Amino acid sequence: MTSMGSRTVIIGGVAGGASTAARLRRLDEGAEIIVLEKSGHVSFANCGLPYHLSGTIAKQESLLLQTPQSLYDRLRLDVRVHQEVIEIDRETKQLVVVDNAEGGTYSLSYDNLVLSPGGRPMVPDVPGATRAVHLHTIEDLEAVKQRLDDATDVVVVGGGFIGLEAAENLVRSDRRVTLLELADQVLAPLDPEMARPVLEELERNGVNVRLRTSVSSIGEEHVVLSDGTEIPAQMVLFALGVRPNTDLARAAGLALGPNGGIAVSETMKTSDPNIWAVGDAVEKKDLVSGDSALIPLANVANRQGRLAADSIAGRSRPALPSQGTAIVGVFGLAAAMTGWNEKRLRAAGRDYLAIHTHPTDHAGYYPAATGMAIKLLVSPGTGEILGAQIVGRGGVDKRIDVLATAMRTGLTAPELPDLELAYAPQFGSAKDPINQLGYVAENRLSGLQRTVDWSQVGSLIEQGWTVLDVRTPGERRRGSVTGSVNIPVDELRERLGELDPQGHYIVHCAVGQRSHIATQVLTANGFDAVNLDGGYTTLAAGTASQRTTDGAGVREAVIG
Repeated sequence: MTSMGSRTVIIGGVAGGASTAARLRRLDEGAEIIVLEKSGHVSFANCGLPYHLSGTIAKQESLLLQTPQSLYDRLRLDVRVHQEVIEIDRETKQLVVVDNAEGGTYSLSYDNLVLSPGGRPMVPDVPGATRAVHLHTIEDLEAVKQRLDDATDVVVVGGGFIGLEAAENLVRSDRRVTLLELADQVLAPLDPEMARPVLEELERNGVNVRLRTSVSSIGEEHVVLSDGTEIPAQMVLFALGVRPNTDLARAAGLALGPNGGIAVSETMKTSDPNIWAVGDAVEKKDLVSGDSALIPLANVANRQGRLAADSIAGRSRPALPSQGTAIVGVFGLAAAMTGWNEKRLRAAGRDYLAIHTHPTDHAGYYPAATGMAIKLLVSPGTGEILGAQIVGRGGVDKRIDVLATAMRTGLTAPELPDLELAYAPQFGSAKDPINQLGYVAENRLSGLQRTVDWSQVGSLIEQGWTVLDVRTPGERRRGSVTGSVNIPVDELRERLGELDPQGHYIVHCAVGQRSHIATQVLTANGFDAVNLDGGYTTLAAGTASQRTTDGAGVREAVIG
């Protein structure tokens, strides 16, 4: 246990570092706690930076959660900004610090040292890259605002969380925005069919999205793209994610993990017993695989800061694995995820079942109900929840939180119907979307329902399978599978004679509920039939997502 009056120095005063300092003070009133921050601000809301560009967060001061003075007044923390640590001498337990405000260097001793250096924004190696800006610190925000004064056309490089938030808020500030993404979809944590509505929302709101495109060079008033196109741009914003900032740890000889982050124990200790590390620079244990992973999320950093402080104070508790739960708003749409996606499971060779549902966010008879798309990934043997994704306009956050909690506590997918969730028609349904998801999982895992994934439809058609559309003729006119047969579900029993008893049928409705009934009717009457998981809605989104790729699966010709 740390002795009263010992000195703890924390390098980095945002998220994990600030949480470490605050928790340690609550545990040890007598400890000397010094926080060194390279930038000019501590404990600021970097996740809120994009929203100041549009005025959604009107005052920049609102992003400053604490100041050095407020932290001293409340917690008697010695917080020093513009202080850059350039060397750690582990033998003498001394730091070399550059005072960027006053100039010069000085030495600072420590009994306990906590590293919270965060991540470093990724910058592509292209001509003119120094002309671009980032959105990582308050200083970055001020630079972006200054550049925006003379900018009409803005290019955002990167289609991840920050890129999408920046694009939205730049549009809301009346700029013309082009978003470049090297991959064939935006939001890489989502699977393609789940990311498609996000792309459509961006384009519907005026963002010019260029997939499979990067920037080749940046000029004073334009950028050249990887396909040779030149487009106007008075400002370029890099939003390519972050790499763990491990320069100090590496120079000090601390052990690094397999992904290049700082290796820590379950109590956040590094390979040096007097040094702890937290935040984006640290490797975490992944909940699904148990392997080491980089998960740069603010809530994880804050949790790690608390654990490091507990460890320093002799109250060690182990860090739990992380699952990467996140959500992003894109104009009127929300996209959320937890755990692994299908792409990652497939790459790792893991067995899984993919389940798609399309419920409304609250009771359909109550006004203003909106649809959402939910994808659940489960282990076919145990029903273990491996991951989930949700896209919609309402109720997305609370549903992903329920699924994230279920993963954390070890609930299986067939146990989801047993969750007693709050219900009133304006908030949910008597069978909440989470309960419904569990019912579908239960049917799938028990063998009661045979299904086919949207990505398999094209190849099955080539093998001679027939698509049976059990929607109404009015629904079918809004889009259908080329060559499909239409028999509405309510007429199916009377019209079985129109079908080939020796045929093989892929049955679909809009979202998979009516086609489940139809599949059961066909199976009971001796037909070989499978239900299309997620229905035509999922098929259409998946097909659209592949129109920009050359991948296998549903071909553009499937949808007529």
